[in-house]
Amino acid sequence: MENLEDILTRGVVNIIPNRDLLSQKLAKKEKLNIYLGIDPTATHIHLGHAFPLRKLEQFAQLGHNVTFLIGDFTALIGDTSDKESERPILTTEEIENNFKTYKQQAQKVLDFSKIHVRHNSEWLKNLSFEEIVKLAQSFSANDFLSRELIAKRLKEGKRIGLHELLYPVMQGYDSYYMNTDLQIGGADQTFNMQAGRSLQKVLRKKDSFVLSLDYLLGTDGRKMSKSWGNAIWLDDTPEDIYAKVMAINDDLISQYYRLATNISLTEIQAIENELQRGTHPMNIKKNLARQIVIELFDLSTAESAELSFISKVQNKQTPNEIPNINWNLQKDVTENFIEQGLVQSKSQFKQLIEQNGIHFFSSNGNPIIYNPQIPSIDILGGTIRIGKQRIYKVKSS
Repeated sequence: MENLEDILTRGVVNIIPNRDLLSQKLAKKEKLNIYLGIDPTATHIHLGHAFPLRKLEQFAQLGHNVTFLIGDFTALIGDTSDKESERPILTTEEIENNFKTYKQQAQKVLDFSKIHVRHNSEWLKNLSFEEIVKLAQSFSANDFLSRELIAKRLKEGKRIGLHELLYPVMQGYDSYYMNTDLQIGGADQTFNMQAGRSLQKVLRKKDSFVLSLDYLLGTDGRKMSKSWGNAIWLDDTPEDIYAKVMAINDDLISQYYRLATNISLTEIQAIENELQRGTHPMNIKKNLARQIVIELFDLSTAESAELSFISKVQNKQTPNEIPNINWNLQKDVTENFIEQGLVQSKSQFKQLIEQNGIHFFSSNGNPIIYNPQIPSIDILGGTIRIGKQRIYKVKSS
């Protein structure tokens, strides 16, 4: 039940028709038809998509019939729910090129042995004009035109393409065709997901659910989007992912922990408490960046990405320029520093410590607090930073 509680609360904006009914249905352990769709309007999937993908994965782990839907046909129109102008029309060739790597990227989050992959061109391209007209009768143009951004465009005299009205109809038909019990999507998709509920109710006399999720803000503070160039892509290099996370505003740290990692809510609450107590956010943000890279790649890759960030960004060095130093666990810290030529004397070492000029990091990048009462530090595989310019990688002597 703890896992179910996480699914129904973490990053959830709304559950339609209500949470209690969905909770009761899930408690019966019936196998539900659940799907999440992504239109291949770009060649990448970004970190914002990874959050609903995690929800999908959680439902798959619970044994439900889960589908990752690639909207290769709906991409011909493109959803304008969060856009202030109509999308440019993509060619079939562009769409095909875009979704070639979607599964490869999504498998960083999804276990495809438990998840179906489908393309909505399977059914949408076969609809006759008569069938489309009948589907459209279930909807009102007024509902579409009254949506906030659409109404704004009309007020400003901007063009509303007639084809844009068909997008909710098409997405609604996806839900109907797959006999969906639950749709997962961002809060800006609620109108389109409601279209699926409408068709299920009208054509199949069946009630279904919508799980509307919060969206991850991008590196510029707006919603993470393919169109705005503020995304952290799942196929970015580990170094780029780490650096982009480090570039987010401090007030986004909590949201990124909740929506971009699998860290438990209990742990996140403890992190939020630390921030509220005034703990400097730098190390907390480093832990966040490392955790995201770990979940998308592995621990070793995350450690390398962190070292690269420290050297390139914080110390403006390249990894090849970072010198190695030997470290003898049988000797105290001061002796190691003098033997390796890092300081000239014990007094210089003491002065640097008092000036907060020496920083120690473990092999996984966590800061190590130096205690003068403890003569030795196990820092093998970690790093030492002296001042702003010098960084050393530690190896066994």
